[in-house]
Amino acid sequence: MKRRLMIVMMAGSLSFLAACSPQKNTASNAGAGEKSPAVTMAETPADTPTVTTADTAAESPTAQEQSSEEAYHKITAEEAKKMMDEGGVTIVDVRTSEEYREAHIPDSILVPNESITTDQEPEELPDKDAILLIHCRTGIRSKQASDKLVELGYKHVYDFGGIVDWPYETVSEVVGST
Repeated sequence: MKRRLMIVMMAGSLSFLAACSPQKNTASNAGAGEKSPAVTMAETPADTPTVTTADTAAESPTAQEQSSEEAYHKITAEEAKKMMDEGGVTIVDVRTSEEYREAHIPDSILVPNESITTDQEPEELPDKDAILLIHCRTGIRSKQASDKLVELGYKHVYDFGGIVDWPYETVSEVVGST
């Protein structure tokens, strides 16, 4: 019981990790091919100490992967609509110009997925810190475009899928011929 209490009290100290490190390689277990994993201290977002071994560190995302994960967000049409109503967002339609003319979300800008490359930022999207709401027809191209934009360094990319799932207002530039 004393040992458990001591563990709780000392969990944040590095000396605890040294004292309680996994088995050392000895003649008895080293010959069996066993290795003692390296142990490091890591801080979680809630500043709760955690132990990371060499095995789990290999599975941990790199800083670039983590920032990519933080930059990309999959949201619903309802969440996108709420963000639009609050303002301060850029609505990006990544469909073709023909699809855009047929029906698009008001105030959206057209940046076709095919025109987005990982070599150069789209001139229509100069601010990498802008909040981008990305959509296409069904959600496939919006995911592709979102991935490319994150790779280009855009920090706030929200993919809300396809306009087929958009229950709100759209506008059309197609003039009927009756």
